[in-house]
Amino acid sequence: MDSLELDQFLKNNTAYQDYTKQFNDFYKDRNYAYAWFDSSGLSEQASNFRNLQLNYISSFEDSSLYHPEMEQLLQRLVSSNKKNKPADSLVLKAELLLTGQFFRYAAKVYKGSDIDAAELGWFIPRKKIDLHALLDSAILHKNEEAYAPQNQQYKKLQQYVERYSALAKQHSPDPIPILQKSLRSGDSSAILVQIKKHLQLVGDLEENVDSPLFDTALVIATKKYQQKMGLTIDGVIGNKMIAELNVPFRQRLRQILINLERLRWMPPEKDTNYILVNIPEYKMHVYDSGRLQFDINVIVGTAANNTVIFNDKLQYVVFSPYWNVPESIVTGEILPAMKKNPDYLTKQNMEIVKQGKIPVIRQNPGPGNSLGLVKFLFPNNYNIYFHDTPNRNLFSQSSRSFSHGCIRIAEPKKMAAYLLRQDSIWNDRAIDSAMHLKKEKWVALKKAVPVFIVYFTAWVDKNGELNFRKDIYKHDEKMAKKLFKS
Repeated sequence: MDSLELDQFLKNNTAYQDYTKQFNDFYKDRNYAYAWFDSSGLSEQASNFRNLQLNYISSFEDSSLYHPEMEQLLQRLVSSNKKNKPADSLVLKAELLLTGQFFRYAAKVYKGSDIDAAELGWFIPRKKIDLHALLDSAILHKNEEAYAPQNQQYKKLQQYVERYSALAKQHSPDPIPILQKSLRSGDSSAILVQIKKHLQLVGDLEENVDSPLFDTALVIATKKYQQKMGLTIDGVIGNKMIAELNVPFRQRLRQILINLERLRWMPPEKDTNYILVNIPEYKMHVYDSGRLQFDINVIVGTAANNTVIFNDKLQYVVFSPYWNVPESIVTGEILPAMKKNPDYLTKQNMEIVKQGKIPVIRQNPGPGNSLGLVKFLFPNNYNIYFHDTPNRNLFSQSSRSFSHGCIRIAEPKKMAAYLLRQDSIWNDRAIDSAMHLKKEKWVALKKAVPVFIVYFTAWVDKNGELNFRKDIYKHDEKMAKKLFKS
């Protein structure tokens, strides 16, 4: 092969012209030697890539990557008994088509579709990819792992695509009727047979699916299913669980595909120490050296006051914080309350910092402070941070979207101790004391910790179980209109 043949191919195949630079750089670096063919013909790497692309097209129902001419050509070359000669024009075309298809596949699967993520409320910068480097790596390796996005969650979630695709094609169960009363251990009902068969399909129940009795096996299966759906784990079947069971398998498949697309947007896992908050899960996950250290329940913004999806770096722990009351709350709540009760500010431990038509008001440190006893700052344009709260009762609820956008955490002292663990000054007594001062105290972390606030409604948990959550901000709904034609 030479540069003239490559130029002619790109001229005749306009679908690859966006990758002209990658084509030229790749083949120039290898002195125009073939990448997908060796002395015995089509290489193992080429066969792996071809199979991977066909599986993607089938599983993701994405025909845009299918190239019938290339498929016919490769089938012809593979079925041929003679060895493929690089001088053969068919081999040359197959070589360049494979390279072009790799660039198209990698651009979509590694980087994601051309959707404007910011339009969907996603403000984490999308990862950048080097197609040339990816192809070099793929050619050097013979296993399919070389072709997949290097994101552990992506690999885990992708494994469920084929399974749910099969469920969507093979099973369309009748909706389970709404219950007049909850079902519990010892009950007997024909509806339980229907429920058991669904739980069997998703892998949560193995036996006695034809029995109408609510037996011990069903209690265990119910609790497992409730955990995977983010419901209250009590082993009792109510209408919230019925609603989840009635979600069609095709809709679950699309939910998986939507979240795989989001995972393609995530930056590479370079820093192994980070904090991740998954909004629909109402959960914070803390990682150290790539390993999950602990989870903390959180409260996120309401549907009207969405918590923003973005990333930054946590830099400060602020003990005994002031709460600078937002102007909207001052005008909408505090000023009317002051008119009714002149002692309102004193009772709420508040003070006027600056007089004016709309006064600047803050709440002083104390157990009743709206931010609790400590807050955690990662300065950003959205004015979002983590903080404690005096209203602890809300953490016991399974759905926790109650805030104005900031993230309340259930175990703030544990979080503070973790962030300051490298400093011997900050023992348990020191932290407890700092949380009960009359004036706020700022502590700068020696090393900032990356924070990712994300939105995943389908993922695989630490136990290898597929989880689903409600689309509380309707981001899935908006994204589905962009990703799917029907």
